[in-house]
Amino acid sequence: MEKYKLTNIDGEKISVKDHVFTWPNFISFTRLIIVFPIIYLHMENGYQVDMTITILILYGIFSDYLDGLVARKTNEISELGKVLDPIADKLMAFFLFLYTVWLGWIPVWYFVLGVFRDLSIMAGSAYIKRIRGKVAMAVMSGKVSVNVMALYWVSVFFFREATTIHTVFMIASVIMMVISYIHYIHRFNQIRKGADFN
Repeated sequence: MEKYKLTNIDGEKISVKDHVFTWPNFISFTRLIIVFPIIYLHMENGYQVDMTITILILYGIFSDYLDGLVARKTNEISELGKVLDPIADKLMAFFLFLYTVWLGWIPVWYFVLGVFRDLSIMAGSAYIKRIRGKVAMAVMSGKVSVNVMALYWVSVFFFREATTIHTVFMIASVIMMVISYIHYIHRFNQIRKGADFN
């Protein structure tokens, strides 16, 4: 058990603040509120994609990189940000995938798998918060998994006829879900045994 306490499992110690009103947190929050305009405009537009929908989706993807970049560049990594960023990702993905499942474009089993994974990771994060007093940052494979899931959703939403591409991205995203889930479990066990983390 003691070996886990020797080094920070994130590689280096990062200063994490208790600030709430920061630009990174604002950017993460805006990612939450664009989901419903995307769905509404798509339905109103006869389930066709227009320029406004495209811009909103591109902003949602870009903002996922932007909030982290701004947090690091301005030294504004916060406890709230560590929670808000992944929650914004998960809720945006949840509603957009739920919508495409409702349209019959994405299989239900895929959606259920993603929800189960996210809920169990969030439960583990809540447990760490309770026993250690702070939230653990996301693992890199988790970020990769989110990006591959986004590629799958984008391919389905924008390129309805590209079924081969849909299948490739779906399989790749399932593989990344499993890999990242294993990494989260490993990280959870390290922290539970006393590892230092940001």
